[in-house]
Amino acid sequence: SPLIAATLAAVAVLVIACPCALGLATPTAIMVGSGMGAERGVLIRSGEAIQTLKDIKVVVLDKTGTITAGKPSLTDVIPAPGFTKDELLAATAAVEGGSEHPLAQAIVQGAKDQKLVIPQLKDFRAITARGVEGLVDGRLVHVGSRRLLNEQDIDLGELDATLKSLEFQGKTAMLVAIDKQVAGVVAVADTIKEDSKAAIKAMHDLNIYVVMVTGDNERTAKHVADLVGIDEVFANVLPEGKVSSVKQLQAKYGESVAMVGDGINDAPALKQANVGIAIGAGADVAIEAADVTLVRGELTGVVEAMHLSRATFSKIV
Repeated sequence: SPLIAATLAAVAVLVIACPCALGLATPTAIMVGSGMGAERGVLIRSGEAIQTLKDIKVVVLDKTGTITAGKPSLTDVIPAPGFTKDELLAATAAVEGGSEHPLAQAIVQGAKDQKLVIPQLKDFRAITARGVEGLVDGRLVHVGSRRLLNEQDIDLGELDATLKSLEFQGKTAMLVAIDKQVAGVVAVADTIKEDSKAAIKAMHDLNIYVVMVTGDNERTAKHVADLVGIDEVFANVLPEGKVSSVKQLQAKYGESVAMVGDGINDAPALKQANVGIAIGAGADVAIEAADVTLVRGELTGVVEAMHLSRATFSKIV
C-alpha cells in the first residue's frame, strides 16, 4: 500500500540522514538506565539483563533471607497462670544466656530489647536434643521441648494447645518450667521483612506470578506464603532442588523466569534463571552468579529493576 511504501521511504531517509542517532540511542538509554538503577541500589550487570527483565512473567523467591530476615527473633511470651510475662522472659533469658544457639541468643536479645534485667545464672547444663537447665535466683529453670518437661514429670496443662498453635504458625516454641512447675511458652521465629508484602503486591500489579521455594516443611511455608500473598509454594526443596524448580517453571512459562536469592545454595538456581537477582546482604557467590544485585537487600528493588527495564526500552523504542 502507498502508506507502507511512504513509511519505508521515510525510515530509509532517517537512517541515512542520522545513523548516529539510531546507533547511539540504544547504548545511551541502557547506560542511563543502569546508572539510574545504581543510584537506587539496583546494580545491573549487563544490557542483556535490562532487556530480559521487561519480559519476566514469573519471579521465584527463596524464603529465608529473601522474604524473611534470615535470623530468628522473639515473637511470643505466654505465661502460665501464676506467672507474669516479665518473670517468664527474664528467667528464660537467664538460662538461654548460657547457650550459643541462635534461637537462645534471639531470646536473650528479645529480653534486652524489652529492657529487662536478666538475673544471674548458675549450674548451667545443656540436655542433649531436649533443652537446657540452670539455677536462676535459687530456682531451677528448665527450657526446652515437650520431651524435656515430660522426663521431668512436669504437667503441661493448658499449654499443650498453645504450643501446637504456635508450631502451626511455623514458630519454634519452647516450654519453660520453674521449680518443676510449668511457667509458660516462649516462641521464636524468622520474621518477615517489612517490605516483602508490598513488594509482592507490586509484582502482582505488574501481572507477575510469584513463587516461593524453601527447604521448610509445607505448614511453615504455607503460613509465610499466606502472610505475604505468594501464588505458589515449593516446600521441602533441597538446595540442589532449586535448579529443577526453576527449570520446571521455565518449561511451563517459557524463558521468562527470574530467581531472587541470597545464599550459597541459591547460586546454581540464579544462574539457571533467565535473570538471577541477588540480595546484596547475601553470600558473595550468589552475588557473583547473579545478573542483578540489590544493594539494600530489599525485595522492592526487584520491582524497581523491572520498572527501569520497561522505561529504558520504551525510551529506546
